[in-house]
Amino acid sequence: MPFYPWLLVLILAIAAFLVMAVRGHDRAAAVLLAVAATVLIFVLPPDFATAPDTQPLRDQIWALYGQLPKVSGMHIATISIILLIGIVVLLAIGMPLGFASGFLAVVVLYLRFGPDVLFRQFGTGPYSVFSQRIYGLMTDYVIISVPLFIFMASLLERSGLARDMYGSLNIWLSRTRGGIALVTAIMAIIMAAMSGIIGGEVVLLGLIALPQMLRLGYNQNLAIGTICASGSLGTMIPPSIVLIIYGLVTETSIQKLFTAAFIPGFILASFYLIYIIVRTQLNPSLAPLPEPRDDDLVGWQKPVRFAAFLMTLFSGIAVAAGLLLLAQGTVGGRTSGFFTTDPVIDAVGLFVAAVVLLLFVSVVFGRRIAGEGWAMGKGLVAPMVVVFVVLGSIYGGVTGITEAAGMGVVAVLLFIILRGEFTWSLFYQSLQRTFKSTGTILMVTFGATVLAGSYSIAGGPAYVANLITGADLPPMTVILIMMLIFLFLGALMDWVGIVLLVMPVFLPIILKLDLGMTAGDARIWFGILFCVNMQVSFLSPPFGPAAFYLKSVAPPHITLPDIFKGFLPFIGIQLLVLVLILLFPGLTLLLV
Repeated sequence: MPFYPWLLVLILAIAAFLVMAVRGHDRAAAVLLAVAATVLIFVLPPDFATAPDTQPLRDQIWALYGQLPKVSGMHIATISIILLIGIVVLLAIGMPLGFASGFLAVVVLYLRFGPDVLFRQFGTGPYSVFSQRIYGLMTDYVIISVPLFIFMASLLERSGLARDMYGSLNIWLSRTRGGIALVTAIMAIIMAAMSGIIGGEVVLLGLIALPQMLRLGYNQNLAIGTICASGSLGTMIPPSIVLIIYGLVTETSIQKLFTAAFIPGFILASFYLIYIIVRTQLNPSLAPLPEPRDDDLVGWQKPVRFAAFLMTLFSGIAVAAGLLLLAQGTVGGRTSGFFTTDPVIDAVGLFVAAVVLLLFVSVVFGRRIAGEGWAMGKGLVAPMVVVFVVLGSIYGGVTGITEAAGMGVVAVLLFIILRGEFTWSLFYQSLQRTFKSTGTILMVTFGATVLAGSYSIAGGPAYVANLITGADLPPMTVILIMMLIFLFLGALMDWVGIVLLVMPVFLPIILKLDLGMTAGDARIWFGILFCVNMQVSFLSPPFGPAAFYLKSVAPPHITLPDIFKGFLPFIGIQLLVLVLILLFPGLTLLLV
């Protein structure tokens, strides 16, 4: 096809695509773009022999380029100050972090090496590291787990699984002081162990739990803080996406990071629960009990049924684990079990344990009590199965993280189908949310990776490392300074940008410090410290994202200052856990 008609068709196709996209016809715009690209590239490719000679235009551009001021050789200290001021200003005026990072990468290269490195030499020599780093990060197999976990969380938000889980937990704890707040926190812990996402959890809990707590007369600050603090646990409790990205950027074992985060994550969750219990016991007016009903279980009736339910559930999990071990030991070639060196023996042991549990339930509790307990707790079955599939696959050595994420998505989809809730609209909306969230992460990743690479080539990490180590400060003082920087940056930018921008600078310093541990342990410990800092950043004013997630579904009378006020006690708990991990690194390394 002659070049000029081809170019005209291309311009018209792009214009039509933009018009459709602006008017909200996303599907039609996507179809048009795909058809136009296919036709113009494969069916009617352009004949470039008929294209105009662009050499005169290129000569004029290079002549203008020669008139640019040849700024180069600026000291890295000055560049670092410009970079810090630039990132704060650009984020303050609302520029997305991905674009701000890309722009500042160009500024760093221009100030340090002059314009030639951008126009005449870009992509050659050491500057090919940009494309290599982006390509290496994007083609890492583990990163596939990120959209899978986001997809799982999106399906959970739109299905009735979460509401049924909330209903079951509410049955068990409704007559407990502060019971609705405890239900909310426990539900958040389970959802964090399912998908490792925070935004959807806060919104979902805001829709389900906040109206009920306010209706029952719960203290507004307690309700808000419980929802947002516990809803942000996805950054700490495996499978955390924050830990996945940290592991990819720092080349740290993600499975070891998950193992290391287990104890700190559940210490933080336990502190939330203890705080709710203690505060509501000391001041009962913060969490009034609901009005009693005639059918309420009293005394030991509820604990007995809960025990029967748990034993029945554990027997089912034991059977599932036994079947998995048996299949792997006989067909999959597995050579070791969970408890012994023979997976078949372990499988038989699990089957025997399941039978013993069921016999115990039948004899001690009876079929009626067991049936009532199951009816009261059946909303917990699907979430616990998903947690078992995801975390059991990872910690049991059955699969890797990516495969576990895929199995979790399949498990959630199967439950949605079995419950009769599956619709193509639900599936499409979940996919749409997944693509948007993943696209945001990738955009920040591209920009921040290029900026980190530019700063590294300019000598920034070495300068900062020499500056800090040359000050001869105690290791703990250096780490405290880093924690303060994390807290400051966490109030301004997304965690993805902090990982990609700051870790290449801070991690080499950490590895040089005398911390009394190996380099591998230092990477893991510092990663857990970073996650706790990000916990604080999700609640920190003025830009704590958890506040904006909750505000989007909160009643109109709850303002952003009210929301941030409710965060204060929980931020104190997070800082307490941060201090514990700083003073006792063994909390993170005990299971590794």
